[in-house]
Amino acid sequence: MTGLLDDIKAMAQLREAQGGKWEAIKPEYAARMRAQNRFHTGLDIARYTAKIMREDMAAYDADTAQYTQSLGCWHGFIGQQKLISIKKHFGTTKRSYLYLSGWMVAALRSEFGPLPDQSMHEKTSVANLIEELYTFLKQADAWELNHLFRALDEAKEAGDSGKEQELISKIDNYETHIVPIIADIDAGFGNAEATYLLAKKFIQAGACCIQLENQVSDEKQCGHQDGKVTVPHEDFLAKINAVRYAFLELGIDDGVIVARTDSLGAGLTQKIAVTNEPGDLGDQYNSFLDGDAIENAADINNGDVVIKQNGKLVKPKRLASGLYQFKPGTGEDRVILDCITSLQHGADLLWIETEKPHVGQIASMVNRIRQVVPDAKLVYNNSPSFNWTLNFRQQVFDAWQEEGKDVSAYQRDKLMNAEYDDTELGQLADEWTRNFQRDSSREAGIFHHLITLPTYHTAALSTDNLAKGYFGDEGMLAYVKGVQRQEIRQGIATVRHQDMAGSNIGDDHKEFFQGDAALKAGGTDNTMNQFG
Repeated sequence: MTGLLDDIKAMAQLREAQGGKWEAIKPEYAARMRAQNRFHTGLDIARYTAKIMREDMAAYDADTAQYTQSLGCWHGFIGQQKLISIKKHFGTTKRSYLYLSGWMVAALRSEFGPLPDQSMHEKTSVANLIEELYTFLKQADAWELNHLFRALDEAKEAGDSGKEQELISKIDNYETHIVPIIADIDAGFGNAEATYLLAKKFIQAGACCIQLENQVSDEKQCGHQDGKVTVPHEDFLAKINAVRYAFLELGIDDGVIVARTDSLGAGLTQKIAVTNEPGDLGDQYNSFLDGDAIENAADINNGDVVIKQNGKLVKPKRLASGLYQFKPGTGEDRVILDCITSLQHGADLLWIETEKPHVGQIASMVNRIRQVVPDAKLVYNNSPSFNWTLNFRQQVFDAWQEEGKDVSAYQRDKLMNAEYDDTELGQLADEWTRNFQRDSSREAGIFHHLITLPTYHTAALSTDNLAKGYFGDEGMLAYVKGVQRQEIRQGIATVRHQDMAGSNIGDDHKEFFQGDAALKAGGTDNTMNQFG
């Protein structure tokens, strides 16, 4: 980016070249508007954020303490406020992303109303949300720069050249709120062609990173529910290829693909893989199928399917639904094969959907993957579907029991009870939870930590607290004490909601366009002035 003063000079030269026809155009105003709109298309955003993500991946490879994080969101305003908050508290948005959850789109953004996480929502809903998120993030840039420009005007008016130079430096070195979005394309919403077409929509909206899972598209289930059905590797790899072609077609050469495997919790497959010779990928997939050995032709009944498995004829177990069953206890081995295969065929990052947040379990799988692909790394779902309190308290309980420590004061199946909150076990479990991201990034190859649907829960919790008080005895005090007073004291920008929604930007534009004739909203009678 060029500096503000250079842009003003360039705008002045452009105006002069018009022979007086642009006399009403002020170069400084035009330069400001250009600074407030750095990204003109979704592809501009995708190129910018893909570069950030690749640099972050390299930084993590060099130092596992440099892991990245995100929170899931279901509305542009929610994503915007997250990034504003991160920047306010930490001074930078580095290594902070947004996650776009298909679960939340299904539950909150479908025209059909709330739906389960089964790919029944409209195909374009996620792409629309990506565009919405970046619209709000760009508005956050415009909003924050607007305050810097207003402060610059005040410094000029006061003749404070030192402050003026300080503000120009802040403007020239401004850090945007635009960050990478990891976007959930579920199982691709159809065949590889459908996946390719939808991936293009994602990328054109600004996505630099697409997460794809190996479930059957028309049987897709939430990763933390039963009934998941996986596809043979050849089907999944075709979709990985489709996404890569979409990136390349649109000029995002370093776009990122996250290959998610649900095999740890999936006991079913839709079809038998194609295999041409023993030991090929299809044969390896079929080796996990549960079945009965065939001793003679009489064992084969009408409609039975027969395969050769480890040199023997086997009749795979098929359910009434037509789905085939995997051997019990093969989930982890199938995960390892899935992950290695995906990385060897174009995926950049892995997502292993687990049933609990356990560093040792994740590390045991990643270590096996890294024997083949040394730089393998994960995107990990710090899922609200886990009971984090109970899980970590039970992990501490089990560790103590293994060490021979007396655990008679605790009941393992009742460790969620509040009576354990202040105990030694409860406090250590909280410490393990606090350190989960650091520990698992160091020991289990997790590059990116995300919470899929945190704001689904925070919106419900905060709304419940407000409704309980406002419609109860507290009345208006519930809002004043629980919301507005906290906004003021914690410096939450939304307390001046007109400004947050762009009122001051609009006022400035009125002045740019109409000069002294502008009718502004931010005068002395604006009640937002009560908030400073």
